[in-house]
Amino acid sequence: MSRADDLLTALAEARHDDPFAVLGPHREGKGVVIRACIPTAEAITIRRDGAGSVKMKRRHPAGIFEAAIPGVLDLPDYRLDVTYGGGTTALLDDPYRYGPVLTDFDLYLFGEGTHTRIYDKLGAHLYTVGGVDGVHFAVWAPNARRVSVVADFNSWDGRRHPMRKIGLGVWEIFIPGATVGQKYKFELLTMHGEILLKSDPFGFAFELPPLNASIVVRPDYQWRDGTWMAERESQGSWFDRPFAVYEVHLGSWARVPEDENRYLSYAELAARLIPYVKEMGYTHIELLPVMEHPFSGSWGYQVIGFFAPTSRFGSPVEFKAFVDACHQHGIGVILDWVPGHFPKDAHGLASFDGTALYEHADPRQGEHREWGTLIFNYGRNEVRNFLLANALFWLHEYHIDGLRVDAVASMLYLDYSRKEGEWIPNRYGGRENIDAIEFIRQLNTLTHAEQPGSVTVAEESTAWPSVSRPTYTGGLGFTYKWNMGWMNDILEYVHRDPIHRRWDHHHLTFSLIYAFSENFVLPFSHDEVVHGKGSMFDKIPGDDWQKAATLRALYGFMYAHPGKKLMFMGCEFGQTREWDYDHSLDWHLLDRPLHAGLRRFVQDLNRVYAAEPALHQVDFDPAGFQWIDCNDSDNSVVSFIRRARASNDFVVAIVNFTPVPRDGYRVGVPRGGEYMELVNSDSDSYGGSNLGNSGAVSTEPIAAHGHPDSLRLNLPPLGMLILKPK
Repeated sequence: MSRADDLLTALAEARHDDPFAVLGPHREGKGVVIRACIPTAEAITIRRDGAGSVKMKRRHPAGIFEAAIPGVLDLPDYRLDVTYGGGTTALLDDPYRYGPVLTDFDLYLFGEGTHTRIYDKLGAHLYTVGGVDGVHFAVWAPNARRVSVVADFNSWDGRRHPMRKIGLGVWEIFIPGATVGQKYKFELLTMHGEILLKSDPFGFAFELPPLNASIVVRPDYQWRDGTWMAERESQGSWFDRPFAVYEVHLGSWARVPEDENRYLSYAELAARLIPYVKEMGYTHIELLPVMEHPFSGSWGYQVIGFFAPTSRFGSPVEFKAFVDACHQHGIGVILDWVPGHFPKDAHGLASFDGTALYEHADPRQGEHREWGTLIFNYGRNEVRNFLLANALFWLHEYHIDGLRVDAVASMLYLDYSRKEGEWIPNRYGGRENIDAIEFIRQLNTLTHAEQPGSVTVAEESTAWPSVSRPTYTGGLGFTYKWNMGWMNDILEYVHRDPIHRRWDHHHLTFSLIYAFSENFVLPFSHDEVVHGKGSMFDKIPGDDWQKAATLRALYGFMYAHPGKKLMFMGCEFGQTREWDYDHSLDWHLLDRPLHAGLRRFVQDLNRVYAAEPALHQVDFDPAGFQWIDCNDSDNSVVSFIRRARASNDFVVAIVNFTPVPRDGYRVGVPRGGEYMELVNSDSDSYGGSNLGNSGAVSTEPIAAHGHPDSLRLNLPPLGMLILKPK
């Protein structure tokens, strides 16, 4: 068999690693030879516009055809007139007559790890070449022997559209006539002869799970949130503004029970969720991961389609419309983002080209055995580029206002959730993941520079220093860090029977020792209402009245405590059962006065929080906080002052965590006069006993707590007061 026959056989068997060297037009001798591989063709004729036609000869029984056009000096413009079995015909443009689309500069930046818009180059993009419309496909698979596009338009046959390999192991092809709505994957032949079928790592849309093909889309959208985006950029960070976040899982906030318990669409969520959030007074929605994921039970945290909003609720354009609607109603949108790991599903990133491409080869570096997932190789430029571009993609293309980065601790520590001998120290012998640290700093530097006013929030559960400090001072550069310590302490405290809380008083006060070491968000998140932890309502001892009263006091304490706020859906009205990702929240509970009252209280808290600079303006500086009395453990009462930037603008907060009313409770205050009750969690409108101070109380010239004047208050049982001098 000749060398030429070997090449044709390799093509026919989809083993050839350079199909463009054989297929398409090639100058040979004093003319041009054109070859095509269409396995199902019976005959092919070359049609040249105004220059006649040439019938192709079958060179290989697997459907490889060839024709010589003598005397032609330039590569011709032609089409393939294909006749299939049964006499059907089609006029096709030949992808193998088109040159490369990606530039050397694109490849250089990608190899360097600095191509911040690589998502515009890799993946599937509508493209026009020489006036011909089609789709340009490109994928990074440096260790594959052959890569093909398989799709609706080629019967999912890997022999039809094998791709050209260019620098850095990127494969590409322009397929004329391919268009919006067509489903596709990449078929890869590994060095070991294995055939892999992979979804597009840069795919913008996917089929509805459990199907997993990528879909060609035109994600164009006419945004109408210009005012919001301009204000976000000009006003910068949210440090001195209200920042009250409503954390939402879109698949279980509400369902449509009369329609087989189906999900709400992005459009339906815009119509129902946005008015609710606005009515409640939250400033932001934080969405559990909306990136495409195969397993709903992962809540979105095991991502396959990093560049695609999940098709469970609609299309990419419909998700953009949802974000746009949020902005037009004055609500920011934060996405949970998961750069710490990815699942092992066969169609995903795992062993993408038959090798550990996105992950580490050594499971001691590349696997979270506890989660059954793989860890990104942050030291590889192309992998780091993939993640950095992905973060910028959501901020730029979807106008997202911030990213909450999941499981940061799992990225920072090489021995995270590992026993001795199950991890590899860094080059200095330590446990810190140096590559991940550098990646995180790049992430925060890039996002803050390229998307001014956007935020990044770290879910970081250890005492790693300077998580929310600038990178130029040695910090990680996040805008905010979740205060997991405060959350654990306060939930441990309220879980105690009130009679025993005096012995755990430090759980109320310890957080103020470190409250200003980071820019903290105080979270009551989804993680606290699953896996047997019970709902927030169920964590509290006592009868339903005591549970509701304690939650009101707890939420009041949260809103008065330094730090921004986050509350998971359902917590605002006292969901009584654990969160279930597969069912709607129990909205019927709002028919009960205690639950309706709790929601009304949270609504009023958000209103007062936004209206009072003292409650939000100085969250990250000791000047914004002053204890009045942190030592009254016998009564389980704390009292403190919150100050605005103008120090004479302040409020006084008092919390009583026992079911015992405290009549005549004296609190020293820095200024004499009348104090108005801005908040009384025991109001009967919230389901309380209506014990308080009739809306206002005047100071007495009796010194207390180091102040010359004091208030003599009636503290409601399991109640919280916020007062302000008139």
